[in-house]
Amino acid sequence: MDARSFILGQHARLHFSDVSPEPGTLAERILGGMTDEQMRMRPGRGLNPLAWVLWHMARVEDVSINLVVIDGRQVFDEAWASRMGIRRWDIGTGMTEDEVRDLAGGLNVAAARAYRSAVGRRTRDIVTLLPLSVWEEIIVPADTARAAQAGAFGPHAAWVEKFWQNMSRATRLGAAAISHNAMHLGEAATIRGQAGLPVGM
Repeated sequence: MDARSFILGQHARLHFSDVSPEPGTLAERILGGMTDEQMRMRPGRGLNPLAWVLWHMARVEDVSINLVVIDGRQVFDEAWASRMGIRRWDIGTGMTEDEVRDLAGGLNVAAARAYRSAVGRRTRDIVTLLPLSVWEEIIVPADTARAAQAGAFGPHAAWVEKFWQNMSRATRLGAAAISHNAMHLGEAATIRGQAGLPVGM
């Protein structure tokens, strides 16, 4: 199995069925079939609503892949902002409790799900087409500056810009498309359990 196939296979399991070629993905099991009320629930202080987790995963993948890994254009734009009912252009890292609550409370969950799927499909196109010779290039300040200029790092997340530097494009791609999504789907499964809605096998 080559690197492209590995990334695409793992990525597929972390997205909804309209992105993944296989049914019963982790994303469907953990975030599928939930009502908007359940997606907005917050069973304890410090726990993120599932709606916020959904949005945050999409924003990190969108910004990381489309603005940092490549010098492209992110999926998110004014039309998506309007459709989702939000005005924030950042990735959500460092948001306060009140900001998390407000975003989740006003977020159009169906639109956020559609946005995440659009991001997932774009990622798969990039993984398929990005020349392997580029994968080992190192992320430099000019790469993360594109994200900063797009407003991706909020007032409490300036540290992220430097954190994303000095790694290969392949590492940043894998971190955003696989490990970050997997981490937050695990968080979402825990939140469901805290709310009395455990994920079935």
